[in-house]
Amino acid sequence: MEAYVYLDLVAPGGSEQAAVTDGDEGWLVRAGGAEVLVPYEAEEAARQSEATFGTGLSALLDPGQWVLVSATYASRALEGGLLLAEDPSDPEGLDAVAADWSFAADAVAEALKFVPEGDAGADGPDLESFWTEMGRSARDAAPGRFTRAKLESDLAFYRQSLADLHRLHAD
Repeated sequence: MEAYVYLDLVAPGGSEQAAVTDGDEGWLVRAGGAEVLVPYEAEEAARQSEATFGTGLSALLDPGQWVLVSATYASRALEGGLLLAEDPSDPEGLDAVAADWSFAADAVAEALKFVPEGDAGADGPDLESFWTEMGRSARDAAPGRFTRAKLESDLAFYRQSLADLHRLHAD
């Protein structure tokens, strides 16, 4: 999944244009001149631990990009929730909103992986963790979005929103 998010950020046409080929060590995902190797072992570990975007620290997206991705999914979930309020019987709409809240939470959890332990991480990830222009711009525009407290608050909100959605639409 992380490979597709990466392609959406860097490749013309993004993941919609992705082609996947099997290799000796993993799948090669290509789109718009960009390519990502997804090792079979890493994908299996992610599936076993139910980690949407992988188990380790991302080498594709920096914490700024992850926060932007999480905000995009959260915005989609909020918009979808409004549409769902108009027609609560729409199972596809419900599934889409649930997926968006889940992805928002998982993406902000990825950003949290960059936050150092203890007091050193109170202000969020180290500046060196923001290696892309997009990530640095996001941090420069709103450094308060990257504190441990803010990231943890966002994560709790997204998870609670998903739980509330399931509670409100339980059969």
